[in-house]
Amino acid sequence: MPAPAPPRVPRVELHRIATNGIHLNVATAGAGPAIVLLHGFPHTWRLWSEIIGPLSTHHRVIAPDLRGFGASTRAPDGYDAGTLADDITGILDTLAEPTAAVVAIDAGTPVAVLLALRHPDRVRRLVVMEALLGSLPGAEDLLAAGPPWWFGFHAVPGLAEKVLIGHEAQYIDWFLTAGIRGQGVPPDIHAAFIDAYTGPDALRCAFSYYRALPTTARQLDDAVTVGRLTTPTLAIGAHPVGTALERQLRPITDNLTGHVIPDCGHIIPLDRPRELLRLVTPFLAADQPIPSRDQPPPP
Repeated sequence: MPAPAPPRVPRVELHRIATNGIHLNVATAGAGPAIVLLHGFPHTWRLWSEIIGPLSTHHRVIAPDLRGFGASTRAPDGYDAGTLADDITGILDTLAEPTAAVVAIDAGTPVAVLLALRHPDRVRRLVVMEALLGSLPGAEDLLAAGPPWWFGFHAVPGLAEKVLIGHEAQYIDWFLTAGIRGQGVPPDIHAAFIDAYTGPDALRCAFSYYRALPTTARQLDDAVTVGRLTTPTLAIGAHPVGTALERQLRPITDNLTGHVIPDCGHIIPLDRPRELLRLVTPFLAADQPIPSRDQPPPP
């Protein structure tokens, strides 16, 4: 008897979507309940290359290049989490998706959390990884010696992009090597990341995320002052964040599950994609659509 054929993996399509005054490059694949994947620094949507295929067999996967990254508009401003969250709601509106599960890492995590806090009717499930949420309590141990050195370097307007011109590949490679424990990024993804962060304007956009961190922190503080995170949430840690993100979320979240992947670097989707899928797949499988505001929930 011949072996069964492997499941067909839907192909990835790229779209240019107008949202919130800019255009975002958005990869989509599959059909079913929507899942939005939000990358961080120094990544593009290609961060999820090992994840999109398996998820897209049962879901419509939506993976944008965030504002200023990859093939998306290199906007002059708008790199705070609130504006970025509005970018994502615009994508969902254009794709006629009233709700979505959201999976985020690094710089995408504050965006995902603020989106769920401000629009709980649009985020069915939330998975967040390897990031900190502004000044929310819980990360004091991790920050005892201060934030990582590059936060200050990136935050000074105009400095890092001037210093790094001509050395972008070496600089980005340092983050990639550290983030997956030196195992090496697949060559095509590595090349895509380097290309996405080459040139002064590309670097300016990347560092604008760090320059907007004080605004993002205020937005998160304001949001948790007036409401709680009611979306079922999975917080996944690795090295170096570990349980710090879970500890920040615990006091403000109604339904939180935490997990740390041992022996895993910061860039989880590239370092341990199978383990990530093992955690995320059942969490998303329990996803239930949010009832319409005009319809009561089932008895």
